Amino acid sequence: MHGTFGPAVQIDPAILYFGTPVVLIGSTNDDSSHNLAPMSSAWWVGWRCMLGLARNSKTTENMIRTGECVLNLPSADLVAAVDRLARTTGSNPVPAGKLYRGYRHEKDKFELSGLTALASETVSAPRVAECPVQMEAKVAYVHEMAQDDAVWRGNLAAIEVRITRVHAHPDIMMSGAPNRIDPDKWRPLILSFQEFYGLTPQRLQSSELGQIPEPMYRPPGWQPAL
Repeated sequence: MHGTFGPAVQIDPAILYFGTPVVLIGSTNDDSSHNLAPMSSAWWVGWRCMLGLARNSKTTENMIRTGECVLNLPSADLVAAVDRLARTTGSNPVPAGKLYRGYRHEKDKFELSGLTALASETVSAPRVAECPVQMEAKVAYVHEMAQDDAVWRGNLAAIEVRITRVHAHPDIMMSGAPNRIDPDKWRPLILSFQEFYGLTPQRLQSSELGQIPEPMYRPPGWQPAL
């Protein structure tokens, strides 16, 4: 695609969701029931993850109150189950902003989606059995976003979590490497500007960074903290 585009023009998009993997966040409600919420503003460095969430969402409330969650990563073939959770919220009453966009309250997100809750090992929040990757996590920091913006101030949070346990389905693991997920087998569900996509099954080309042995990214002596 090099050199095929003309000059860029200035635009004013309402959102900047260029495309990231969908995450189904499992959390625990204040009555000990399960909550499950799809989101796609997440990124990872090492065994830490940053989650961009609405400050008044049920998931945010649950995570701050309990200090934990599970990050379940659906594969592309779970798109229908994920879409059934769209425009639903565990909050009752529904926050005004979500009500404006057509959201409705749903108490049992697992039943609605047809997905199966699994017990976790290091947190009380639920895993999703059908998701090929399930990461148990504990809240490290809550960063209040947009403090310099009078409109957005108090409405957004970036929650840093540390991963305490990773579960992955054997079908996506690299042959002969028990701790490595094979990117040729892993087909995450991607959300780009509100639409669902999957990755193509072939790599575009060999990656120079891919020549670095993955264990070299692990700091010497580091172990995940519970």
